[in-house]
Amino acid sequence: MIDTHSHIYSSEFDADRDQVVNRAREAGVEAILLPNINADSVEPMLALCRQCPDFCFPMMGLHPEDVGEDYRNVLDGMWNRLAQPRHPYIAIGEVGLDFYWDETYRQQQLEAFEIQVGWAARLSLPLVIHSRKAHRELVDVMERHRSQGLRGIFHCFGGSAQEAEELLSFPGFVLGIGGVLTYKKSTLPEVLRSVPLERVVVETDAPYLAPVPYRGKRNESAYVSQTLQRLAEVYEIPLSEADKITSNTAKALFGPHLRANNDAKS
Repeated sequence: MIDTHSHIYSSEFDADRDQVVNRAREAGVEAILLPNINADSVEPMLALCRQCPDFCFPMMGLHPEDVGEDYRNVLDGMWNRLAQPRHPYIAIGEVGLDFYWDETYRQQQLEAFEIQVGWAARLSLPLVIHSRKAHRELVDVMERHRSQGLRGIFHCFGGSAQEAEELLSFPGFVLGIGGVLTYKKSTLPEVLRSVPLERVVVETDAPYLAPVPYRGKRNESAYVSQTLQRLAEVYEIPLSEADKITSNTAKALFGPHLRANNDAKS
């Protein structure tokens, strides 16, 4: 299993991070991919990657909810890290658009996302994309870059079958599926029946969105096994097959960078 999206470097895990990592290993997790959020999260993320080389892998990006007036300065600092030779970052993420709570920085979000999509194209890195109440705007940006050979994950997908079809029209992309799949009222099981399993990866988004039976508690990477089990049920295949297919998809997206130097020096 590969947890393709986890924030276990965050302060919610300061008291027991070593145990969280150990539980993930014991659960059968092969790797944990760590999306960055803002300027302050970079160093805690890199520290965890230094502590767990070849198991935890960092990304670089500015989360849409962290876009503010100074976003260009923040992006400049992030680009300086990405421009370093042999940088450790395996993807541009977590980036995207979020107009759910507040649209104060709507234009800044759009500009920041466009810039970071450009990074992915320039550096041939996967994109890990967050989108909430912004599907149309997201697709509009992606259409402008369709010819650039982009690839990546539409993280925390929870949309309709039509939205899944539209997102998967971008050939290098897959859907990131997390704990919401296990919720009683989730529409994802029905939606996924029209999605090839080869276009799906699993994730936790820890500490958020813990799967059943941990719903409402702090999520952690070991719990990706609960999502994978439910995914196997939805596709009516053995757990081992669901694991193999989703892990191979993740490795195809990130593999060369997972194998690259991960000393997290930058």
